[in-house]
Amino acid sequence: MENEQLLTYLIQQPKECEWLEFKLNYHSDQEIGERISALSNAACICEQPFAYLVFGVEDITHEVMGTTFKPKLAKTKSEKGKESKEELEHWLIQRLNPKIDFIIEEFDYKGKHIALFKIPATYNQPVEFQHNAYIRIGSITRKLNDFPEKARKIWKNSQQNIFEERVALANVEADKIISLLNTQRYFELMELPYPTDRNGVLAKFLSEKFIIANNDNTYDILNLGALLFAKDLNEFEQLKRKAIRVIVYDGKNKLHTIREELFNMGYAVGFEHLIHWINGQLPANEIIGTALRQNTRMYPEIAIRELVANALIHQDFDEKGFPIIEIFSDRVEISNSGLPLITPERFIDEYQSRNEKLADVLRRARICEEKGSGIDKAIYWIELFQLPAPNFIIQEKHTKIILYAHQELNRMDKKDKLRATYQHCCLCYVSNEKMTNQSLRKRFNIDDHNAAIVSRIISDTLSENLIKNDDPETKSKKFAKYVPYWA
Repeated sequence: MENEQLLTYLIQQPKECEWLEFKLNYHSDQEIGERISALSNAACICEQPFAYLVFGVEDITHEVMGTTFKPKLAKTKSEKGKESKEELEHWLIQRLNPKIDFIIEEFDYKGKHIALFKIPATYNQPVEFQHNAYIRIGSITRKLNDFPEKARKIWKNSQQNIFEERVALANVEADKIISLLNTQRYFELMELPYPTDRNGVLAKFLSEKFIIANNDNTYDILNLGALLFAKDLNEFEQLKRKAIRVIVYDGKNKLHTIREELFNMGYAVGFEHLIHWINGQLPANEIIGTALRQNTRMYPEIAIRELVANALIHQDFDEKGFPIIEIFSDRVEISNSGLPLITPERFIDEYQSRNEKLADVLRRARICEEKGSGIDKAIYWIELFQLPAPNFIIQEKHTKIILYAHQELNRMDKKDKLRATYQHCCLCYVSNEKMTNQSLRKRFNIDDHNAAIVSRIISDTLSENLIKNDDPETKSKKFAKYVPYWA
């Protein structure tokens, strides 16, 4: 909905309510922060996707008067009214917890300047401002602690709300759905004939829960449909920050960027182009051990494909941040926002996704593997290319996978060898096999007469309790078989 249309809709409301407040002009920074907290919490309880704080409208008559307040340019003010150097928007965000992604729109409406805060409903927890949560009771702002039953409703809604089912864009005409979403690509990916008319397209998108119908012959586009099939994610204010970024650096650090690309298409629409572009930036390797001896890309395309898809599927959309692929001369780092639902040591054998609907469509579109097999497949190809084992790193609010360029065994440190041995053992186990000295020699491309080298690596991995003997009674190391510690 355009800004002018949205304001028309808001001023037509009978009166201010829990998710809507009108003001003529700025009063204080503190007041705005409290209102953002209260409105976000109230929108959650009222099951509204957004709440609105509008400057330039009289709160009783809803007459558009205009405002002198320009929040995008505004600086914070001290208690004595002196202006500081800090931008108001940044000041507000830093004092909100969680840091919800509110949007400030400034525009003219019939010649009058309007400032509109579009505030998303909270989903994970009550929004606090300076360590206090607020709530709207009718048109009055109060502290949430005084209304524990409303706090309970917020926590309850948080447990039930699914990101894919939230509204990305409301009240969209049928024709605009076709212009915003690449419906043609959906039918191509699913190998289905394109319907003969628009109603057939809409019916399929309704059945997939990409859109929902309203009573006034308009539709709401849900996050699931927009994230997967948007022609341009910039058309969806809350999703444009989830576009995929790829950065190529010159060397092993971030000092010099060679190129940077932003992929604004929906994940399903733009995935093949994304992978093709990434592979075009990867260095080539002349020899990769005995398995492959041709001049080829340093990293297997299948591994890149599966790990990028994995990052998209498992990101926490409620955390700030976006999927990013960073290419260095000696490694590739693939990051997504949010912490994993399972420990990284179990990525190979277990599967749990916070975005099941997204994952289901991408699997049916053959963009990623069936449940739980994507990491297995990536590691299989990494071993085939005889690359060091990938590293799964959990940061404060992000998950990162690092792929390393080819490295001789004698140049790997102990941690690299342990990680490779453990992952090889896991891969054998989920393939209904057992790791042996021979299988690990093959993984590291070690000649048979150097079996003692692998025996020492296995011994170190046993000492770290990452693997265990399949049969503890077996005395022979030559014929010993090993399984992961959790088997």
